[in-house]
This record gives sequence, C-alpha cells and structure tokens, in this order.
Amino acid sequence: MEPILLYLLLINLLTLFIWGYDKQMAKKNRQRISETRLLLLVFFGGFLGGIFGIFLFRHKSSKQIFLLKFTGVAVLQLVLLRFVLRILWA
Repeated sequence: MEPILLYLLLINLLTLFIWGYDKQMAKKNRQRISETRLLLLVFFGGFLGGIFGIFLFRHKSSKQIFLLKFTGVAVLQLVLLRFVLRILWA
C-alpha cells in the first residue's frame, strides 16, 4: 500500500475514533476534545473520518458555525492534498 494511502487510512480512523470519544464525553458531561483539535485532525487528512463521525454519532451536526469551519478546513485540506499528490506523482 502506498504510504500516503496508509497515512490517510490511519488519520481517518483516528479522527472517527476521536469524534466518537468526544461524543461519549459530551453525553457524560465530562471534559471534551476542543473544536480546534477536531478541526486539526480534519486538516491533516481526517476529512472522511470527520464526515462519518458527524453522521454516525450525530456529533456537532447541529452546530452551524462548526460545520462552516469544518467545510472550510476540509476544502483547504483537499486542495493541499491535490497539490501534494500532483508534486509526488508528476
């Protein structure tokens, strides 16, 4: 498996796990993962994990401001990923 694909698989699994963990902490009214950290996971390649986390756990799905930030970070991450892949496979 290509290293970049392995990385993307792992970061997305981690992102999904963190999303689920944060949802459980929210239900228990305990200390949470910051939105900044959740968005950083998305920025570093966890876009699909974040999307699945939003839909699977129904986490952060009603926070319009967060969803706007999520979309912005995801678009930026996808643009950067396309740029990196273009350089690597040019």
